[in-house]
Amino acid sequence: MEEMIHSTKDSYYAVIFSSQRSAEDSGYHLMAEKMEKLASQQPGFLGVESVRDAAGAGITISYWESMEAISNWKKNESHLVAQEKGKQEWYLNYKVKICKIEREYSS
Repeated sequence: MEEMIHSTKDSYYAVIFSSQRSAEDSGYHLMAEKMEKLASQQPGFLGVESVRDAAGAGITISYWESMEAISNWKKNESHLVAQEKGKQEWYLNYKVKICKIEREYSS
C-alpha cells in the first residue's frame, strides 16, 4: 500500500474505486503500475492507497487537489484505454465514489 502525500490545502478530494477482479490477468498488474506512475505525474495528484484481498476484492483511493484535476485524469487518453480494458476483462464489477475531504487527523 502506498502512503498518501499530504495536502497543504484545507480540503481536497478522494476518488474511491472499489472493485471485484475477474480471474483474467492479461496484463492487469503491468497496467496498474503504469496507471499509478502516470497518475502521479498529473497536475493536482496528491497520492494513492490501494488494497486487494486474495478473493480479488479491492479498494484504491486516489487523492486530488480539485475536481478539475480528477476530471482531467478521467479524460487522460492512456487512462481511458485502461478503463475500457478493465470493463471488458479485469473487473466483474466496480463502483466509483468521489468525496471531498474536509479534515484529516491521525495518531
